Amino acid sequence: MDRARFVGEAVALVIAETPAAARDGAERVRVDWEPLPSVTVTVEAAAAGAPRGWEEATSNVCVDSHAGDAAAADAAFARAAHVVRLETWVQRVTGVPMEPRAAVAVYDEASGRHTLYAGSGGSVRIKSDLAATLGVPESAVRVVAREVGGNYGTRNAFYPEFALVAWAAKRLRRPVKWTCERREAFLTDYHARDLVSNAELALDGDGRFLALRGVNTSNVGAHAVSFIPLAKGIAVLPSVYHIPAASLRGRAVLSNTSPTYPYRSAGRPEVMFVIERLIDLAARHHGFDRVELRRRNLVPAGAMPYRNPVGLLYDSGDYAATQDRAVALADWAGFEARRAEARRRGRYRGIGLANYLELNTGAPRERAEITVRPEGRLDVVLGTLSAGQGHETSFAQLLAEWLGVELGDVRLITGDTDVAAVGGGSHSGRSMRLGALVLARASDEIVDKGKRLAAWLLEAAPADVDFARRRFVVKGTDRSVDLFEVAAAAERPDAPEALRGPLAGVSDETVSVPSFPFGSAVCEVEVDPETGAVEVVRYTSVDDVGRAVNPLILEGQTHGGIAAGVGQALWERCHYDPETGQMQSATFMDYVVPRADMLPAFTTETSEVPSTSNPLGLRGGGEGGTTPALGAVVNALVDALAELGVEHIEMPATPERVWRAIHDAPGRRYAPVAGAAPPGRGGVGESASATTCSRRAKSNGLGT
Repeated sequence: MDRARFVGEAVALVIAETPAAARDGAERVRVDWEPLPSVTVTVEAAAAGAPRGWEEATSNVCVDSHAGDAAAADAAFARAAHVVRLETWVQRVTGVPMEPRAAVAVYDEASGRHTLYAGSGGSVRIKSDLAATLGVPESAVRVVAREVGGNYGTRNAFYPEFALVAWAAKRLRRPVKWTCERREAFLTDYHARDLVSNAELALDGDGRFLALRGVNTSNVGAHAVSFIPLAKGIAVLPSVYHIPAASLRGRAVLSNTSPTYPYRSAGRPEVMFVIERLIDLAARHHGFDRVELRRRNLVPAGAMPYRNPVGLLYDSGDYAATQDRAVALADWAGFEARRAEARRRGRYRGIGLANYLELNTGAPRERAEITVRPEGRLDVVLGTLSAGQGHETSFAQLLAEWLGVELGDVRLITGDTDVAAVGGGSHSGRSMRLGALVLARASDEIVDKGKRLAAWLLEAAPADVDFARRRFVVKGTDRSVDLFEVAAAAERPDAPEALRGPLAGVSDETVSVPSFPFGSAVCEVEVDPETGAVEVVRYTSVDDVGRAVNPLILEGQTHGGIAAGVGQALWERCHYDPETGQMQSATFMDYVVPRADMLPAFTTETSEVPSTSNPLGLRGGGEGGTTPALGAVVNALVDALAELGVEHIEMPATPERVWRAIHDAPGRRYAPVAGAAPPGRGGVGESASATTCSRRAKSNGLGT
């Protein structure tokens, strides 16, 4: 390569016997560097004349698209009684899995095959990408992926190191291993978010939403790896609300930063933050109750299926029920007493509400193969891949329900492309939604074949055989045979030829229909006016997943998602120096990841409105916790400081940034604890003012 486009991009491969020797070798690599101007800030990257990462391009803007009806939206704004505007930056973050990326490659000269062991969320896709990169047929590549300590979406990508170790293993005729160190991970793991949004909402005099307009600009980094967050964000920006007209522009810009990629509800937390902040601003500026304003504009359950103003068709949902339940569960009605008690302790306390809508798509093809073993086991080959989500438990529960087996009878086999050659992996809430569907159809095939075998064994007509609780029974008699006995009989030499062989079922389906999980979250925070420190003291959420197969596992997924969302709202940020392009948050000293002791005990509840677009009623369940958290936390924080005149605070809402907001607030009334003096000025940061419901960062450089 002749050009490094972001700090951390690999420019040389050093192979040694030990990690220490490899580091020594890397230090001996001599590179003739010519410093180039950099651009890391989203708005600056989009500007004419900005330094270009790709000289053959005329600008850094690589996508410029539009959705909705501009004329209808403009007409609605022209007749609106109220208009609120927000300009904000949803900052860049990264996934920070417990286990950094790693790969081991082996090349077999006799067969001419590459084997790659790599932590990933989708081994089949990695196999295809690796074969294409090496220029070999897919049959010459095997990828094996096991469970890893966290995926979050960013591990699903095909990284350059995967191809490099495979190439090196063939070149050296030896296995080659690479493990990413934590600082490397911060620099080179694909990042997420980094969206500048300039949006406005029009309302009539009664608070009915009339139209939505906006421009979302996504900083995709040095390489255009994925536009999914931008596209999904535009599609669901209207959220769960009835908004008759919308005009939305989506732009993607290249910059001298690590590429961005789908991460924990790709694209949706950003836009849910935008719409929920707009609604709170509308309520505060024009005298509406925050809860009632939302309820008044929710899409009613009776309007389903509902097509939103940019053309996306929602299949089903009762949005009012989840909001009402979340508000009740959080004791919204009793909040003012808690606020007053906090003020007596010298704290500002606030409460915030955020609704959300998910858009789950993902790779549409999934395959399941179930084999009933005579010794009393079900072997299940599936193309999904768990990263701590408990697939082996949840899928076993379904098979126990359908086939009557014990949970311990089920062995889930995933992650090896020589065995599970088809499947989309785990992302976009697809594992249960699509995996369960193909498992159900494969189970039906086993039951159908088993009935015919049982009829042969029991000397009955297949139509007279029923199946329940692992047994095939001749109707109206006590004659029956066990599932595993039928599996053993199927392998006997005297079994009917058409039925002879392993008792197995296979389903290979392509399902392109999306699903739409939804829900509501309520957050309460307390702010220390002396330090600006924000404490999340209560957090309540109600999430609809269609059907909860394992509520306990789902609760764990929701808790993790909430932690990620709260982390982004208050602490996390990938920070680049705008002058040099150097990343300044590449260690845990500088990048704050929430710990358990920084969070309260969450109150979560599951709603189950069956999805009408999935035969099993399932929606995705692994991403909802994150999606409303940004809006819920910041809405609560602004509510806490509203009496001072604070209208908006950018994320992350660090203590310094919050302290500045308090200090610079137009209605500042400092409330010290026990007579303490106000803190002096100092430090660097940005105020959190809002003018005409707009927030502009330094020099309008949103994304700094």
